[in-house]
Amino acid sequence: MRLRLTPRETSFYDMFSASADNIVTGSKLLLELLGADASARSEIADRMRAAEHAGDDATHAIFTQLNSSFITPFDREDIYRLAGSLDDVMDYMEEAVDLVVLYQVQELPKGVEQQIEVLARAAELTAEAMPNLRTMRNLTEYWIEVNRLENQADQIHRKLLAHLFNGKYEAMDVLKLKQIVDVLEEAADAFEHVANTVETIAVKES
Repeated sequence: MRLRLTPRETSFYDMFSASADNIVTGSKLLLELLGADASARSEIADRMRAAEHAGDDATHAIFTQLNSSFITPFDREDIYRLAGSLDDVMDYMEEAVDLVVLYQVQELPKGVEQQIEVLARAAELTAEAMPNLRTMRNLTEYWIEVNRLENQADQIHRKLLAHLFNGKYEAMDVLKLKQIVDVLEEAADAFEHVANTVETIAVKES
């Protein structure tokens, strides 16, 4: 760890943790969506929208702090990238829920629950990892596991696409469902971007 002779703005750690905790809230709403009927889904979408707005506020707070801080705990570019990647995760999860409601999907295809379970696990790992940015310790297993989960998400996504194109669905339903599973895959990719950014930060700080 290189020696620093100047104080650092430490509020970023708390803000990253708050952003990650909000993503856990979003992942729990996704899990709720799985067992909800059409009337309950609309209410879940409202709560997810509120969580997404909270995520936007958290990201804005990080950018505001970044613009007003002379000394930062690590590279400014990495702070910007990490905040943006966390925000992307929340955006994709909110989009998926919104599409389910807007498209009036009656039943999600088998396999979507696996996608969402992977996202929920990645959310938990990310929330657990953010406080460790203070010390840059115990992070290696985090980014290794999130990358493994993203690979798992890729496999689930490919199987879902094969299922959707097996001829059992109407063409319009295929288009709707494919967009939903694609957005959930984007969320998994965004989690990997978060983990890769954390790895970059840890390597620079070591």
